[in-house]
Amino acid sequence: MKTFIKVMKALSDPSRVKIMKMLQHREMCVCEIQAALNFAQSTTSKHLQILENAGLIVSRKEGLWVNYMLSDGGESPYAASLIGGLRHWMDEDPEIQALAGLLPGIRRDNICKRQIA
Repeated sequence: MKTFIKVMKALSDPSRVKIMKMLQHREMCVCEIQAALNFAQSTTSKHLQILENAGLIVSRKEGLWVNYMLSDGGESPYAASLIGGLRHWMDEDPEIQALAGLLPGIRRDNICKRQIA
């Protein structure tokens, strides 16, 4: 039951659902997710940690970057089921559509150039 509750709690926050919907489009680093949601880095990292601990996302280190992507759900049948469902749910939601529209313009190269300048 603990695994089920962990997965359900992870998806009980609208911000984490938005992160999941973004990651179904492509893998992203913290700064890209942070820019899309207009969150502080610490808030973004906390949300990512909760999703990763629930088995909903995984991370991969690439040089200085940590990239996040949807999990295959192999660790939990609950996570697998919800990941599969989320791929088809909420695509018509105006907030999700607006967020998806922002993603092509959010790239780490552009974000880092702004932060350095």
